[in-house]
Amino acid sequence: MLKKHDLHECHSLHKLMMDPAVFPYVRYKCQSYEEYLFLTKQLVVAELQGTCISRTILNEMGQPIGTIHLYDIENKTGFLATWIGAPYFGKGYNRRAKELFFTELFLEHQIETVFLKIRKQNIRSKKAVEKLPYAKLANDLNRQLYQSINHSEQIYDLYQVERFNFLESSTVMQHEVAT
Repeated sequence: MLKKHDLHECHSLHKLMMDPAVFPYVRYKCQSYEEYLFLTKQLVVAELQGTCISRTILNEMGQPIGTIHLYDIENKTGFLATWIGAPYFGKGYNRRAKELFFTELFLEHQIETVFLKIRKQNIRSKKAVEKLPYAKLANDLNRQLYQSINHSEQIYDLYQVERFNFLESSTVMQHEVAT
């Protein structure tokens, strides 16, 4: 469901990203395929340098349907950016991708906190993150960071996922599935 980037997937990912239902909410906006290809190459290099972790999201048939990134990694924290192509909205891919990615981040990369800044008008993303039992609204929990991402006006809500909360929730979910 998640894999490291493959430049051969850039064409189909760029096409999905350009959809008007997706494009306004993408962190790394690219107007052309060539620009998207260049950006993907930069993300691969940035991951080698330890400043980001980036994956392609795949459907059950192995087709690329979106991307998920942890960027601005510093002191075992970072910011999450995720997008999924419109044909795949509402099918559970977002939640599954986040859970797989959080598992990798917390267990393989020793990340402690993942922040998500979501535009207040992005109702789809807000509803998706609020369904995650381990994600907490952090506007008041982390007031200084909230103010820094909204320095001129309040555009974003801030959410955070702590390693402990995610792993505890994952253990509970696995136990419920097993019984």
